[in-house]
Amino acid sequence: MIRHARAADHAAIRAVNLAAFPGAAEADLVEQLRADGDAAFELVAEAGGAVVGHILFSRLWADSVNLYLALAPMAVVPGEQRRGLGSDLVRAGLDFCKECGAHGVVVLGHVDYYPRFGFSAEPAAQISSPYAGSPAFMALALEDGAFDARLTLAYPDAFKGL
Repeated sequence: MIRHARAADHAAIRAVNLAAFPGAAEADLVEQLRADGDAAFELVAEAGGAVVGHILFSRLWADSVNLYLALAPMAVVPGEQRRGLGSDLVRAGLDFCKECGAHGVVVLGHVDYYPRFGFSAEPAAQISSPYAGSPAFMALALEDGAFDARLTLAYPDAFKGL
């Protein structure tokens, strides 16, 4: 089951991120994005009544009137990986991004994973950001023309700690 995260989920979300990543950077990022008011929304995946997956989308500042979001992080506890929960979280998250009126989404992620959802380095080449030029920096247009022109995107300060 995929649902919106609640405040009561915060400890479980931290545990998911600590289990899924080799350090505390992603778990700390989530908490800092929340504290700074930069988390646009979070979803969790439940299995057996426990939170086993998490995805967060944060707002970006653009030299445009359009809304752009960053996907980061996305995590599933090791025992539940490779069962489609991560894909379910990404798809549900992208659907909600569309509902929120986001023009496009960017991710700094695995080049073998995120293209299956439509992310590509090609539209990201139009973006000026701290991650520009990395093959792991990918973008997905949710509306026509989202990345047709040169665009500058600024990430929340919490990303500077990564």
